[in-house]
Amino acid sequence: MTSLLATLSAGAVFGVALAAPPGPMNAIIAEESVVRGWLAGFKAGLGAMSADAIFFVLAALGVVTFVEQFPLLRAAMVGVGGFLMLYFAYGAARDVRSSFRPGAGAADESDPRVGTGFRKAFVLALTNPYQILFWLTIGVGLLQPGTVDVLAQTPYVGDALAGTLVVSTGSPALIAGFFGGIVLWITGFPAALVGAERRVEAFAPIVAGLSAVVLAGFGLLFLAESAGTFL
Repeated sequence: MTSLLATLSAGAVFGVALAAPPGPMNAIIAEESVVRGWLAGFKAGLGAMSADAIFFVLAALGVVTFVEQFPLLRAAMVGVGGFLMLYFAYGAARDVRSSFRPGAGAADESDPRVGTGFRKAFVLALTNPYQILFWLTIGVGLLQPGTVDVLAQTPYVGDALAGTLVVSTGSPALIAGFFGGIVLWITGFPAALVGAERRVEAFAPIVAGLSAVVLAGFGLLFLAESAGTFL
């Protein structure tokens, strides 16, 4: 039982570590949360997680590695992702203005705008080279049978902690914990943003503006990376 809990916990840590860093996915989740409510932000997170689930299946089948063998195909995917990020950055910039209007946000589940974040995050995640790279490296390692001594890698005290937390890779518990960690993030992150937005009236336009900047920056970065491959 202890080993099972350790494996689940390690998987959850991996999941949160993948989902938490700032980037285009969290920019969309943040924008959707503060402009349209918690449900919209959660659905945006589900979009990104759904793409990870697809990558998980493709990695298990070896398809992700196959795609990486064709640089031009990968560059085309990155370029498409760059254009989409610039387009969504424009939408986020428009939300900066609309979020100043009373009642502009839409936390009502019946509002059709609540579901748009899922589609945006899903499409972007499928063309995100960082997620593809994750599943080519760490993700593939999670699927292969073996073990990893988590605390042995701790700086300075790793030797003393070696063997304390050894988890099995390739186990269903690790994968379940991994996606459980992502669920924790896409549930808590939008809730924290919505709570902050309710306390600070100007929070929504600020987050929408920062989301536009992040998306535009990553969009230009992806386009430059794609162009560098073709030129």
